[in-house]
Amino acid sequence: MLPPSLTDQGKMLIMDRFEAESMALLPGQRVRVRILSHHPWGVKAEIIGHEQVGASADLIGQPGAAVSPDELPSVFPRVAAEIDAVVQQVRRWDPPARVRLSIRPADLESFTWPCDFCGEPAILSTGGGGLTLDARSVDAPGSSTLTSHRACLAGRLHPGSAERARILGPGMADGIQPA
Repeated sequence: MLPPSLTDQGKMLIMDRFEAESMALLPGQRVRVRILSHHPWGVKAEIIGHEQVGASADLIGQPGAAVSPDELPSVFPRVAAEIDAVVQQVRRWDPPARVRLSIRPADLESFTWPCDFCGEPAILSTGGGGLTLDARSVDAPGSSTLTSHRACLAGRLHPGSAERARILGPGMADGIQPA
């Protein structure tokens, strides 16, 4: 039996090995969100169409967002507002799955995250050529998400791997080429 990761009103909750709702969300994906509440660090939100997955935007820690506590209400989107956001991270380490969002204009235009192989920014927005990989184990629920440039991942595969062509191909239809 797996150890409980979280308790809620006396019930033990364990991350469902095949929790599916958060699997539809990928870093770099644009989503529409509804702001639920303000907090000193940012906002809680719900992703429209994925309301069961917790979501938030940490506005204070985002570059260019240094403001005094008195200025926070004017910086945050109003409660109940529907706005565009981009998925920054999907955390499935333990229950419940959580999504960290960015509402920075630059991220909405082109979202980047460091490649877990080379450390350089990988563009995860549509047409950017970056990849996200979910690492899971049969030993326990939950997963970890890795970010990679196509070439970084392909370069680490065995030369005879049939997956190399697939890695270099997804999302490359219609003439979209990585930056």
